[in-house]
Order: sequence, then structure tokens, then C-alpha cells
Amino acid sequence: MKIIGIAASLHAGSFITRLLDAAGGELPENVRFEVWQGLGEIPPYQPGTVPGPARELVSMVAGSDAILLTAPEHSLLPMELTHALDWMAARDGLSGKHVGVMSASARACGAMWAQAELYKQLLGAGAVVMGAELVISPACPHFDEDGHLTSADLRDQVRRVIRQLCPAEVMEPVLSAL
Repeated sequence: MKIIGIAASLHAGSFITRLLDAAGGELPENVRFEVWQGLGEIPPYQPGTVPGPARELVSMVAGSDAILLTAPEHSLLPMELTHALDWMAARDGLSGKHVGVMSASARACGAMWAQAELYKQLLGAGAVVMGAELVISPACPHFDEDGHLTSADLRDQVRRVIRQLCPAEVMEPVLSAL
């Protein structure tokens, strides 16, 4: 199984980028995980010739079994993410594709708003969407020096999304003992 990771942030080291990396570390050993980092390069959708960054994204998604996406708490999605979703939808790259979504926010409603907007776009493009709203205090440390999640509760929430994304035969026995 191959999963493409997309962090909806243009800031290296942002919380949601670190969350995506940590979530990738929670995947079963037999799952290949590749993070697409071209969000800052993606142009708005236009019919015709597909530009390089959009071609790379569409190709990666076409060659994957699923997408794992982390989003910020904003009620409006970053324009670059909207462009990426438009390119994937225009090439039917999201039709039937399983997409796990995690949004993080310090406020209870922030993640809910981000996820509602993402779900609307993903479902409209035909994706099969599952996910979790993570309400996380920025005052607490969430990652160790190796980038792993330190909170057992947060790790459990991330693993619930992964269990929805990965078929049972991929999950066993790797996460069943955890």
C-alpha cells in the first residue's frame, strides 16, 4: 500500500507539517509513505497543458492507494491547497480515492471549520473521506526530539484515522498490539 501525505502549510516546521510526519511514523511497516512538498509551487487550475508541479501531484496521487492530509485551523483553506484539490479533481484523481484528513486547532471550533471546508471539496470531487478533528493546546509539547508524538491520547487519535485509511489486512498485526 502507498499513501501520499500532504500538509496544507507553506511553513516548514509548522505544527500540521510535523503532525503529518509523525502520522507517517505511525503507519504500518508495510505501507509506503511519500510526502508531496510542492504546495507552494502549485498554480491555479487552468484547462490545457498541466504545469510541472500539478503534473507531479496528479501523478503521485494516481500511483497511490490513499492520501493523508493535515490542515490548519483556518475556516478558509490555503489558496494553494484549493489549487491542488482543483488539479486533482479535474483529472479525476480524487474519484474513489480514500483520503484521511486531520485538522488541528487550539480552539474546539477551528478544526471543525477547516474539516467542513475540506470535506465539502473532497466529497464534491468524489473522494472517500474520513478523519478527525484534533483540539490541541499549543502550550504543551507534542513531539519528542525525533518527531514522534509524545501524547498517548493524540497518538490514539492519529491511529484511529490510520485504521480508517488502511485496510484491515494492512493493519494486522502491526497496530493491533499497540
